[in-house]
Amino acid sequence: MVNQVHSNRFVFVNKKFKIKKKRIIADAIITNQRNLPIAVLTADCVPILLYDKEKDIIAAIHAGWRGAYKGIIKNVVKFMIKKGCKSKNILAAIGPSISSSNYNVKEDFKKKFIKKDKRNIIFFRTRLNFIYFDLPNYVKYQLKLNKITNIDMKNTDTFDKKNNLFSARRSLRLKHDDYGRNISIIMIK
Repeated sequence: MVNQVHSNRFVFVNKKFKIKKKRIIADAIITNQRNLPIAVLTADCVPILLYDKEKDIIAAIHAGWRGAYKGIIKNVVKFMIKKGCKSKNILAAIGPSISSSNYNVKEDFKKKFIKKDKRNIIFFRTRLNFIYFDLPNYVKYQLKLNKITNIDMKNTDTFDKKNNLFSARRSLRLKHDDYGRNISIIMIK
């Protein structure tokens, strides 16, 4: 399992991998091992599951705004390609996450993204003097920049209570304890 730590690191688990700690600190995990489920925990961040159908390599990525901004998606795809994968063979599944209509951010957040790449302006909109960020589509865009075109995107908002998913932002707004996460799991059979 991957901790929610915004480390922009990933771990590759192969036959030689030995767990030195009880917890792996990373934003992604990659493996080529059969019958070994790998998972990512999210609350509003974007879970991404990758599968190369030719090389039988999978990845589970926790893509919060920090990790996505710092290049976790690029790093994982680059590593998979280094291991012999081809971007045309990689299937991506983007799981439930907070939608742009509920992801309110500050002006400095917006400036940071636009300073990095002016094209990022398309992921922001202003409504009633509030700025909103479209994290799921920013993640999808990052996949496309890395030549991943076979993308299945689950447009389910974790913040929307009717979806029965945990949302850290909803929990904070309602002054609830932080008591949940959503898990996304992938395995090579």
